[in-house]
Amino acid sequence: MTQPRTPPTTTPDRAEADRQSRLVREAAALRENLRRRKQQMRARQEPPPDTVEIDPGIVSD
Repeated sequence: MTQPRTPPTTTPDRAEADRQSRLVREAAALRENLRRRKQQMRARQEPPPDTVEIDPGIVSD
């Protein structure tokens, strides 16, 4: 007769290490998302480099 399978036990040190590594990964992902959002906002605010701003005071016929 075989013993019922039990899930592997996690030591407190291992659990803490897992928690810390998860926090580090989450923090890195949040920083990357923030960097990407800032970059997108800057791209919306700045005119594209190939456009020429037209002076509204100049009228051509």
